[in-house]
Amino acid sequence: MNTTKSGNKTWIAGILTATAASLCCITPVLALISGTSGIASTFSWMEPYRPYMIGLTVAVLGFAWYQKLKPKKADVECDCEEDKPSFWQSKTFLGIVTVLAVLLMTFPSYSKIFFPKKQTNQVIIVDKSNIQQVKLNIKGMTCEGCTETVNLALSKVSGVLEYQTDYKTGSSVVKFDKSKASELAITNAVNETGYKVTNTQPIQ
Repeated sequence: MNTTKSGNKTWIAGILTATAASLCCITPVLALISGTSGIASTFSWMEPYRPYMIGLTVAVLGFAWYQKLKPKKADVECDCEEDKPSFWQSKTFLGIVTVLAVLLMTFPSYSKIFFPKKQTNQVIIVDKSNIQQVKLNIKGMTCEGCTETVNLALSKVSGVLEYQTDYKTGSSVVKFDKSKASELAITNAVNETGYKVTNTQPIQ
């Protein structure tokens, strides 16, 4: 058996499963970087399978480390020189792959750092009678990256004053100036990200 090919297949499988585990949260960041917000929710359907992907990644890398660290059987009556493993077969490379896999698997926990920070020092004068609030129920959000994608879309709607989006509840409460914005404009802005507003509820 060719151990080089076997080792390569193992770390490739580890990286692929680690990437798949967080693809639902990596995509919104890629959408932000590429400027194509409509693809943000493309892989949100994979979220229920995330624990299994993480488990598979841990198992694959665990097996790779076992293969690398297990004691080698000494060859009897052999005076041949032992070939040094290439970099791709080394513990150093496997360590790099493992760190990369961990970063990919934990991506949802720090994905929001890639999004622009909300501006909080703006002063907007609005007629109190024009202020309205609406709760949007949104389908497809799975992590902080999704939350930030929706918030970024809302921040670009003229007339939107405040928004509180939470992927855990799958909703966003939006305060807006009805003389400048409408529920339809706000809904369309969210839908353009790829996440879907299933219904809206006015808040008195």
